[in-house]
Amino acid sequence: MTAALLASAPALPLDEAGKYVAGAYLVFMVLLVIYVAIMAAKLQRMERDLRDLAGIAESRSNGHSVAPGRGSEGQSISVSSGPSESRGGDA
Repeated sequence: MTAALLASAPALPLDEAGKYVAGAYLVFMVLLVIYVAIMAAKLQRMERDLRDLAGIAESRSNGHSVAPGRGSEGQSISVSSGPSESRGGDA
């Protein structure tokens, strides 16, 4: 008998429950907007990184082997591949 009574009676009166339902929807919508903003910022950063990588790949395919920000580093290293060069443990 008490189970039937509890099932038919709401936990809160309906006039008070409306405020809590509206508050719950409001909190949910705020969290949803924050989530979408975070995902949009992450997507924007990934697109920028992808554009940078595509530019680097394109410049390498055009014959420019120097990565951005390393212009002087590539020019100061001398590479020699002569037969007299030591190859580690081959003494």
